[in-house]
This record gives sequence, structure tokens and C-alpha cells, in this order.
Amino acid sequence: MIRTLHFAVVLAALLSGTALAHDSSGGDEGAKVTLVYEHELPNVPGKSVKGVLVEYAPGGFSEGHTHPVSAFIYATVLEGAIRSQVNDGPVTVYSAGESFSELPGDRHGVSENTSTTKPAKLLAVFVVDTAETELTFPIKE
Repeated sequence: MIRTLHFAVVLAALLSGTALAHDSSGGDEGAKVTLVYEHELPNVPGKSVKGVLVEYAPGGFSEGHTHPVSAFIYATVLEGAIRSQVNDGPVTVYSAGESFSELPGDRHGVSENTSTTKPAKLLAVFVVDTAETELTFPIKE
């Protein structure tokens, strides 16, 4: 399983240049989200792995959000540094090569590029119900 997940992360990073992109909705500024990999897990019926490339322009950010309640997420910073806060945990800065995870039901209150002059990228790998088409939902206050 770890070998498969590692392969998915590498493949998603390689395919990122060819995937269709869309700008994030919900008031995000300077954030581009691209689905770069999607594959049903053959040994876990009803589950898929989906790779999402998040690109932040200098000063870019995503509004506070959640993910499907079925989603486990493992995110790795590919370039630059990302400031992140999950639930009521500490605001943490992750640099290129560092990773963090989000459990089903977690709230991602802070996700932003730490730099106002350089871009930042992260790859978020979701293990999620195959039927899920929306992967991010704005936090409603």
C-alpha cells in the first residue's frame, strides 16, 4: 500500500503539467488547484486515490475549508513554504519536502504561501470515496 501511494505521488507530480486546471472558488486568492491523478483502489472497493496539485502565487492563499468526511489526506510541499493550520492545532510552516496529514472531518483554517515574492506548491493525495466529485468545501461561519 505504501509503495502504491508513493507511486501515485510521483506520478501525480509528473503529470501535473498536462492536467486540466481550474482556479479555486470561494474567495481564494492566488491559488490554482489541479486534479493530476485519479485511480480507484482495486483492493478497497468504493475508494479512490486522487492527487491534487495546489499552486500558490506569491502571497496566495486558500480560504478556510473542509474536505469530504470520507477523505484522508497526505500533503507534501513541493516548492516554497506553506503556512498551515488544521483544526485548533498550531499554525505551522512546512517547507519543500515536508509533509502533513488531515483526517476525515478535519478543518483546514489556514493554508497560504509564506512568501510574497516566490510561488509555492503542494501535492495533496486524497484517499476518498470514489463517488466524491467535490474535494473542498468552504467553512461556513
